[in-house]
Amino acid sequence: MTNKYESPLSSRYASEYMLKLFSMDTRIQTWRKLWVSLAKAEHALGLPVTAEQVAELEAHITDIDYEAAAQREKEVRHDVMAHVYAYGKVAPSAAGIIHLGATSCYVTDNADLVLYRDGLKYLRGELLKVLANLSEFADAYKATPTLGYTHYQPAQLVTVGKRATLWMQDFLADLEELDFVIGSMKFLGCRGTTGTEASFLDLFDGNTAKIDEMNKRISADFGFDRCFPVCGQTYPRKVDSRILNVLSSIAQSCYRMANDIRLLQHDRQVEEPFEKSQIGSSAMPYKRNPMRSERICSLARYLMADAMNAPMTASTQWLERTLDDSANRRISMPEGFLCADAILRLAQNVTNGLHVNERIVEKTVWNYLPFIATENLMMEAVKRGGNRQELHEIIRTCSMDATAKMKNGESWDLLADLATHPEFGMTKAEMEAALAPSKYIGRSSQQVEKFLQEVKPYIEGIHAESASINV
Repeated sequence: MTNKYESPLSSRYASEYMLKLFSMDTRIQTWRKLWVSLAKAEHALGLPVTAEQVAELEAHITDIDYEAAAQREKEVRHDVMAHVYAYGKVAPSAAGIIHLGATSCYVTDNADLVLYRDGLKYLRGELLKVLANLSEFADAYKATPTLGYTHYQPAQLVTVGKRATLWMQDFLADLEELDFVIGSMKFLGCRGTTGTEASFLDLFDGNTAKIDEMNKRISADFGFDRCFPVCGQTYPRKVDSRILNVLSSIAQSCYRMANDIRLLQHDRQVEEPFEKSQIGSSAMPYKRNPMRSERICSLARYLMADAMNAPMTASTQWLERTLDDSANRRISMPEGFLCADAILRLAQNVTNGLHVNERIVEKTVWNYLPFIATENLMMEAVKRGGNRQELHEIIRTCSMDATAKMKNGESWDLLADLATHPEFGMTKAEMEAALAPSKYIGRSSQQVEKFLQEVKPYIEGIHAESASINV
């Protein structure tokens, strides 16, 4: 135990990948890579930056003296200039050209864009894993009848697999939105204090083609193919809104799925994984609480609330820039990524071992099937010569009687009651023969199959995509 607060997202929930991605090492090394890229472009385009200076900067990207930077920051009250100083200490021949023509947002904002882009790509892979798990689950149970619910009241039958595709459809929408956000990301580049590139007009003696080439080269070094066409000192904070919005969207989908599982586990129909030695309750040893699903819901609420930070920040930026965004973004953006990561990790765990208690599902179906089948029975009785209006009234009164007995804990048998009425012209055995659950699931199986074909191309590329992501 330590005597300092540590975020539970880092100590309990998030992955090693995401913790490393948003670590100080990754951030400051990215700053240094940006300084190297700037110096390299300036050298290539004829500014007084030598190849030897660029080489020295490249050789010292990882050896960061945090103590020296911290001490310098106390003196100058500026984190970027403190790290310019620390970088110059280990690369003395290049100390005079580090950050040439740039403003602080060159490293802070461009580095953030790199981290966010990489984080989104990683989360895409994690989301695909959830879809892959649910795809197997939906396929396995595509024809397993289960009681459907509207308003959480018993309704017509669906299948276990069909219900899973409802969750998957939400996740697929998230995936499409995520792809749009990743695909539309742009780089800030090196644009100067108010985004006019005035400092580089001076450095390049008014040669605007060289300014454009410099930004093109820097962007390419970090995997971006375009810069924002116009900007102030920072990249538009609308980007942060777009990012946290898609993370919130993922949280919403996970919440919906986890909440459904919690309801179904209460009815013993479906259960999340439960380890052999897992303790459900400190006071009630017999309990099997849906703790992972509950944790998903808990973290999802935090992420949905966290996503409000970005629009409030984006809407209050003054003119070319203001600094009231900095402290908020320093917390809300990384925490949003870590939280989304944690939620998807839990969702993978739950969907990988989701258990269906088929006997209970079947029993629940049969408890309600006589009610569900009454319209079909009425149609069959009409074919046998019955009067539709008379039959409807018989079904209504018998159903209400059976429901009342059910609520009172009394035994009831709706089919037996209906069979006593000669108007039906059917025995109880004949009625039961018409009650095969598979007759009441509509096109559920075919809908699952068709939907899984739509998802399949995304899932097939999952392993290659995961292998390509590194920090």
